[in-house]
Amino acid sequence: MRIGVLSERGERERRVALSPDGARRLGDSGHVIVVEKGAGENAGFRDDEYLHVGASVATRAEVIEAAGAVVGIDGPDEAALSEPEWSALGSDHLVVALHDPLGQPERATALAATGATTLSLELVPRTTRAQSMDVLSSMATVAGYEAVLLGASRIPKMIPMLMTAAGTVPPARFLVLGAGVAGLQAIASARRLGAVVEAYDIRPAAQEQIRSLGARAVELELDTADSEGAGGYAAEQTDEQNRRQLELLAPYVAEADVVITTAAVPGATSPELVTPSMIEAMRPGSVVVDLAAERGGNTRLTRPDAEVDHAGVLILGPTDLTSRAPTTASQMFSTNVVSLLRHLAPDGELALDLDDEIIAGTVLTLDGDVRHPAVRERLGLADPAGATSGAAPSPAESTVSTSIEGESP
Repeated sequence: MRIGVLSERGERERRVALSPDGARRLGDSGHVIVVEKGAGENAGFRDDEYLHVGASVATRAEVIEAAGAVVGIDGPDEAALSEPEWSALGSDHLVVALHDPLGQPERATALAATGATTLSLELVPRTTRAQSMDVLSSMATVAGYEAVLLGASRIPKMIPMLMTAAGTVPPARFLVLGAGVAGLQAIASARRLGAVVEAYDIRPAAQEQIRSLGARAVELELDTADSEGAGGYAAEQTDEQNRRQLELLAPYVAEADVVITTAAVPGATSPELVTPSMIEAMRPGSVVVDLAAERGGNTRLTRPDAEVDHAGVLILGPTDLTSRAPTTASQMFSTNVVSLLRHLAPDGELALDLDDEIIAGTVLTLDGDVRHPAVRERLGLADPAGATSGAAPSPAESTVSTSIEGESP
């Protein structure tokens, strides 16, 4: 395949979809790589590094026109598709990127109109076979690590316990809500800094994972018999269960110096895990880092990419945590993309086998139509004949509670 790599246009986006090493690996498999000029600069990769591994560098329009497969971090939306550079996009193109298909399904409609085949990286099945292609887990790892650094940098105290001539300095206390990929990475990172860490996840199976990282698993007096749904993710809880959960979590939130919340539901409003009254009970100078800010936040006070001071507690809603470690994040993203492209073209040429569960589950648009059942449902479309059978994706993170207005994962 002739694979084109685009630079990202998002205001806070510093990643690139394919690193020089990824370009080398695909080149070794016989593919031709064309990179948009400057695409990797914000991630620490110069154009000459791509040239050194055999890739070529061109303008955005040239990359799109010449490539059979176009890869990026964030796929084009309706506005981008109206730009002249994208006018060459057509039925002979494959587009591989994040498209937010459940949150912005109208983007799928616009992509289908171009005739291009589109794969959405959010839709990669969360299975053992597809682990090496799982961008969501890779990026959640980066986000969990960065969330700890952010929280640690904003509290007015040091993290580890210190024994000094001036006395003993007690360690900072972290509380992590949600033990999915980001939550577990946050636990491990906070522990490495020397914090006392507590964590909570409604799924009983997550308790042992929390303890294995050296954190204390918060156990609440709740009926958790039906807390785990398909794929090992948290199931929707009743209103009464959620009310009781918040009530029992309140004292743990009050004692924390940093609270990190990780409950995100694709295409839906994030569940509330920390109420204003819980925040008001925290010590002044404490910090809440809300990883679900993009979908409304796990507190009703969260504002995306803003800082909110409420009763002396700082509430942070960053949506760019993965771009705060752009080199590492790009390397991980690139590895996932290389694995997927190799799966699509095992013999060097594209083979879109719709009987393969990974490919079928990841196809968003094909032959001028939106093909993924979950996205078609969002758009109010009937299932077409021969539609792919990919299931709706599981959440990127296991959620503490998936009680939300409207729907559950």
